[in-house]
Amino acid sequence: MRKQEILEKLNSLELDREEYIIISGASLVCQGIMEETGDIDLSCSQEFYNRLSWDVKLGYFGTEIKFWDSFEIATSFYDKSHTICIDGYYFADIEATYELKKLESKAKDRKLVKQLEMLVCTQNSYYFESKLRKQGISLIAGVDEVGRGPLVGPVVAACVILPEHFSLEGLTDSKKLSEKKREFYYDEIMRQAISVGIGIVSEKIIDDVNIYEATKIAMKEAIFNCSILPQHILIDAMPLSLDIPTTSIIKGDLKSITISAASVIAKVTRDRMLDELDKKYPMYDFKDNKGYPTKKHLEAIDAYGIIPEHRRSYGPVKEYLEKQT
Repeated sequence: MRKQEILEKLNSLELDREEYIIISGASLVCQGIMEETGDIDLSCSQEFYNRLSWDVKLGYFGTEIKFWDSFEIATSFYDKSHTICIDGYYFADIEATYELKKLESKAKDRKLVKQLEMLVCTQNSYYFESKLRKQGISLIAGVDEVGRGPLVGPVVAACVILPEHFSLEGLTDSKKLSEKKREFYYDEIMRQAISVGIGIVSEKIIDDVNIYEATKIAMKEAIFNCSILPQHILIDAMPLSLDIPTTSIIKGDLKSITISAASVIAKVTRDRMLDELDKKYPMYDFKDNKGYPTKKHLEAIDAYGIIPEHRRSYGPVKEYLEKQT
């Protein structure tokens, strides 16, 4: 069923539309997230459910539901505070539908769940933080790193604990911000944050233990360099083994305001280090490439060789060294 078919079927229901909300696939179709669905799922209050006289069956939600034709009433997911009104009907909003699809945990919905999570976090960058605060957790840290791909310099991680009412419009993944914006956000985050910790792991350690392990070391250093230890840590993608509870979020720097803040702090910190290195070795163009293997950087390696700050385990540098032996 497409949107018009869903609305036509809803119009045929002998129910007071104020008493129920449309959930699951039908909600997503009518909000333009999906093209079509096979059925229509409804939710209502327990009090309204008790007044219904339809037959009872055990549904896949794991709760007792009453049904008529292809319509199902599930009281477990009735929440009027998370609805959007379309043509006079109440539909579960994206956040509520995301929570439902995640709870159902169907293999066929995995891609959809990822899509819904990104939509939810685009609409509300405090989504993960808000859920933790509802559990009584107030000291929430975001952790991110920068510098895994460059041929030169350290990997840098930042841990940021923001106050509950932190506000900074436009803050997102540092890679999506201009240098001028990053510098502005850096100053504001440092001014407003409850605590900020930085972890810096040198190119020598990166060569000794590999970049993945070095990144974890930098993240842990950043966490324990905070003046206050967090109660929960949101981490961009990478899992960390800690005594403090953590949540790893894929593309977390786009989904969590706290991880976005850590992304900016880490990026500006490392960029400033590479700007200083550029003054010492201007021929490598570190001010512009920040150590990444650009054409100009690679040509400079061929022309001038490598410097102590180059990562010797990385391909182009390793290849240069092998040629010299």
